[in-house]
Amino acid sequence: MMQIANSWRRRIGAGAVLAGLLLAANALSAQNLRARIRAEVSNAEMTPIKGSLHPFVRSGVDAGSMPADTRLVGMALSFKRSDAQETDLQTLLAAQQNPASPQYHQWLTPDQFAARFGMAQADIDKVTLWLQQQGFSVESVARSRNMIRFSGTVNQVNLAFRTQMHYFTTNGEKHFSPNSELSVPSAIAPVVQSVTNLSDFRPRSMRVPRPSPTFTSSISGSVFFSPGDIKVAYDVTPLVTGNIDGTGQEIAIVGQSAVSVTDVEKFQSAAGMTVKDPTMVLVPGTGTSTAYSGDQSESDLDLEWSNAMAPGANIYFVYTGSSSNASVFDSIIYAIDQKIGSIISISYGSCETAMSSQALSTMESAFAQAAVQGQTVLVASGDSGSSGCYGLSGLSTTQQQVLDVSYPASSPNVTAVGGTEIDQSSAAYYTSTGAYWSTKGSADTITSALQYLPEVAWNDEVYIKNNGGSGLSATGGGISGQFAKPSWQTGVSGISSAGRNVPDVSLYSSPIFAGYLYCTSDQSAWGTSQTGSCGSGFRATSSDTTLTVAGGTSFATPILAGMLALINQKQGYVNGQGLINPTFYTLASNSTTYSTVFHDITSGNNECLAGSVFCSSTSGTTTHYTTTAGYDAVTGLGSFDLGLLATAWPANSGSSAGLVDTTTTVSASNTAPDVSASVTFTVTVAPTTGTATPTGNVTLQIDGGTSGGGTTLANQALSSNGTLTYATSFATAGTHQVIAQYAGTGTFAASVGVGQVAVGGTSSGTGSFTLSATNLTLSRGNSGSSTITVTPAGGFTGTVTISPTGSDKNVTVCYTSAATTVSGTAAATGSLVIDTNLIDCGAGSVVKSPGAMKRFSGSNVAKNNPAGSFPAAPLALSLAGVFVGLLGLKRRKLRWLAMVIVLGSISFGVTACGGGGSSSSGSYTAKGTYVITVTGVDTSSTKTATTTFTLTVN
Repeated sequence: MMQIANSWRRRIGAGAVLAGLLLAANALSAQNLRARIRAEVSNAEMTPIKGSLHPFVRSGVDAGSMPADTRLVGMALSFKRSDAQETDLQTLLAAQQNPASPQYHQWLTPDQFAARFGMAQADIDKVTLWLQQQGFSVESVARSRNMIRFSGTVNQVNLAFRTQMHYFTTNGEKHFSPNSELSVPSAIAPVVQSVTNLSDFRPRSMRVPRPSPTFTSSISGSVFFSPGDIKVAYDVTPLVTGNIDGTGQEIAIVGQSAVSVTDVEKFQSAAGMTVKDPTMVLVPGTGTSTAYSGDQSESDLDLEWSNAMAPGANIYFVYTGSSSNASVFDSIIYAIDQKIGSIISISYGSCETAMSSQALSTMESAFAQAAVQGQTVLVASGDSGSSGCYGLSGLSTTQQQVLDVSYPASSPNVTAVGGTEIDQSSAAYYTSTGAYWSTKGSADTITSALQYLPEVAWNDEVYIKNNGGSGLSATGGGISGQFAKPSWQTGVSGISSAGRNVPDVSLYSSPIFAGYLYCTSDQSAWGTSQTGSCGSGFRATSSDTTLTVAGGTSFATPILAGMLALINQKQGYVNGQGLINPTFYTLASNSTTYSTVFHDITSGNNECLAGSVFCSSTSGTTTHYTTTAGYDAVTGLGSFDLGLLATAWPANSGSSAGLVDTTTTVSASNTAPDVSASVTFTVTVAPTTGTATPTGNVTLQIDGGTSGGGTTLANQALSSNGTLTYATSFATAGTHQVIAQYAGTGTFAASVGVGQVAVGGTSSGTGSFTLSATNLTLSRGNSGSSTITVTPAGGFTGTVTISPTGSDKNVTVCYTSAATTVSGTAAATGSLVIDTNLIDCGAGSVVKSPGAMKRFSGSNVAKNNPAGSFPAAPLALSLAGVFVGLLGLKRRKLRWLAMVIVLGSISFGVTACGGGGSSSSGSYTAKGTYVITVTGVDTSSTKTATTTFTLTVN
């Protein structure tokens, strides 16, 4: 016994040393996280998730059930922070924004955030196992350890979450969504924040197109905003010409459609800029890169105008793919989870009424994480005035007409950007005077603004109505019904409500007065006579008289993102500023600074002026907000002179002040490798100034770096020339990515780089395949089949054999399966027949004709033994050995004792074979629920794939 005890002490001691080494690798340790799921996770007792029913379902017309075998990918189960974690987070956020605190601007990395505010590994494991037991495939675990993504069929969703997936028709549009609130096992309900991505309702863009504009234009004399005009009007030019161009800054544009980089290049050329492509980042698990009408043009303008203000910044485009249940919200969460961009620009939203409470809480959790990581989030406030719900087909007419603000703009963790327009009553709009614009010439004047153009609140509804149009076109603004007034809005003149007031600042947004130029291949953005994207300057061709012109707060927001990059560079914020609202409101509270730096907008409103069809039928208008001196819920603090604002903005006094800014790039040796072909990624970290070579470590995240298939390589050391290489191959076709996050040193600032490859492969014998299986419920002694689907990728063809290879509990069944042949690009299906009548197995491994059933025993004793129990067979053998020794004893009593031990050991061995009722009893498989692992093997190669399904024996 002493030797055994010493052996365990040695093992425990070795484990403690290993744990100590792991702790030393991180400033904050996951050891501090306590497991919060105490009870067994079982479907026997379920608890509804309040607020999980999408608001659009209530007003939609039920159009019937979705097919049970429809597969959904990218579903997400998110976790709440504990009360203690939430208190800790709010305390940290306050300290990070307090210049007197030692934690001022001490931003967390995603891994530090996970170790402090994520879930314990034991909890992640329990929920992962439960999802797998329901038949889902777990795809990934968020880096912040607060979300699990999974995929599965509609039938699995219906059974697991006690709901029914249905189609709904809302104003002629067909969507899908659960028809009731979701439920989860009561054991995990206290820690579950939401289950999302079960519907295809998407946020809308804040772009307002201008119909058939004509181009100061040499043809019409009309004026439109080009990048040069905005730089003149808002005094951006002195910064750019003074070598402040955003170099070293990182801006993440988020979207829900692919774009053509050619359009961005055409815009840059037309504006006289140097061509610089954005870095494309497709969110893993959201399908293939796909362009969507309307969303494509939104992302085009976001990319073009953010780059126009900060041409030296690195622009990342984080977007979702072809999965209809994925949206820009997934792009936002991914950019935050991977800390892509110190500035995030969002031109999407939905009114607060249209957001379920679980969706709000999920996004708020992400925005708080962004703030604590030093990421600044900028959001468009909306384009339908005080009626933030206007145009949302899932809401009733009454709901669309009431006062409401747009979310995420109303979040207290973001900066909301409103809209202004040129004052039409002044000479600012007219070109004939030459006071504000260059006069018409024989050629198009790309930059024609001559000075600041006086502003009023953006509201074009009367103009549109008088010119035969309809609909709302005004800056979003108002008072949140979901969020309390934050501390930095307390005591500000013009803010009297208890709620969060929107917006914070504003910039030009009208599509009419004067409208923004941009380039796009999205035909929905073109006028009726337009022939294409930019091809000759901003025109499609030299003879084309039309331009692509639009407006909306979706222009003001990326423009502000570029402007903030310039402020960050000028004032030394190499690692970002987090939430910038406290600084904005502090500067505005100084009357001298406000009067010189800000443009106080005191004319106009965001009243609904489009008529009774769009407004309240009782009065013809809705209640609205009016501009006043100082802050108002129409244009916020107003706009500003960027040159003066950047000078007034406080310089970085945090620990990152004085660090050398860096850029991290990731390049692939082959951007389109075949499946399983080797590809080498080269990571280069370079300083933005000086010649010193950065040192330190880089963490690589491959395909999200998750347990669902990705890889994390932490603390990879840079070589002496500031580079490192990583060679790998990918077993599946599609987009794969490597995110390289340079940790920085006491000399060099942190930075991030992303590299992507499009893995292909079309010839026979290449590619790979994945498996999925349907759950199976059988009465004891009966048989049935699980449908196995083999889905090819990368051009895979071949014959796949299927067999059960493992189980989470002891179980014995008979089975038979036929080989499944994949001959094209479509998925192929086969059946795995399970028989719980063990007589059908016979004595051999292949026994009964014509079924040719095989016996499968899924024992996994080491994993499933209760604490303190012992494997029965080894114990019986050990006792038998003792008996043999005892037979040699002379005393009769001892020989009788030996016989008792043998009988006891045999009995123990028989009864313990399936301890706890999970084994077979008699001729039938025991009742219970088992997770069966199935493996498919390609008969002509070594390619394999696995999946799981749930077998329930009643």
